[in-house]
Amino acid sequence: MTEATAARAEVPGVTTPVPARRAVVAAVSATRPRQWTKNLVLFAGLLFAAQLGDGARWLEAAAAFCAYCFVASAAYLCNDVRDVADDRLHPVKRFRPVAAGSLAPRSALVLSSVLAAAGLGLAAWLGWRSLAFLLAFALLQLAYTLRLKRLAFVDIAVIAIFFVIRSAAGAAAVQVRISPWLLACTGLLALFLGLAKRRGELVLRERGGTVGRASLGAYSVSGLDRLLWVTAASAVVAYTAYTLIAHDSREMVVTVPLVAAGVGRYLYLVRRRDLGEAPEHVLLSDRVLLASVAAWVVAAAVIIGSR
Repeated sequence: MTEATAARAEVPGVTTPVPARRAVVAAVSATRPRQWTKNLVLFAGLLFAAQLGDGARWLEAAAAFCAYCFVASAAYLCNDVRDVADDRLHPVKRFRPVAAGSLAPRSALVLSSVLAAAGLGLAAWLGWRSLAFLLAFALLQLAYTLRLKRLAFVDIAVIAIFFVIRSAAGAAAVQVRISPWLLACTGLLALFLGLAKRRGELVLRERGGTVGRASLGAYSVSGLDRLLWVTAASAVVAYTAYTLIAHDSREMVVTVPLVAAGVGRYLYLVRRRDLGEAPEHVLLSDRVLLASVAAWVVAAAVIIGSR
């Protein structure tokens, strides 16, 4: 195998040639494309501003979506390099490209730098407000990777803040105002997902005897279950309040059952089937949950588009 068709994977004590095609696949996998579903919230401003027929706004929203995907992937790559030793002891994370040795740490950091630069460039094109939001997002991601993810409950709060920043940034990208109620709903739903993720990780650790993340020691399954119920109910109540109180949103009250059904289904999957460690997998694999989300999107588009 020649140098032109192979890349070197850096595994402690072992130097293994990796075919170039496999290295490319590993690099793409390391960016965690499934996680990009989180950034779909950037289109919320476009939807709630009833600008679905504006091609220029779609371009701006798409640029914001790509910018956040790039910067988030850059953070994931840095995180994988930093946590490579712990990931190799994890039953699932050990298959991540850096931990598995199919992507060299140095290559991961180079790719991370390129993606971060591309994301910030897109944000700068959208304007100073978009750039400010993305810089705040990137700095918080860095703080999360270096320290905050090891602090119990702070880690979940930061996850919620990430989603709030995305929502606000999506509105800024298309130059529309977003309701504070929607930001509150976004934060509560993100807290719900974060709690579910920690519960899934804790159950996995207890069953497999793995070490897991540092903050898990402060959590308990019963405590997380109680918090899940509280945040689930709070999210549905906040969304209902938004539909009844916020300006020009009362028609959206008909979508409350869809939101309640989606949250309830996720809660069922988390508590009865012990899922939740990978929210993006749950969302993309459960047909009932997908149907609830799709129905809400269609209903919201019809209601808001008819104003």
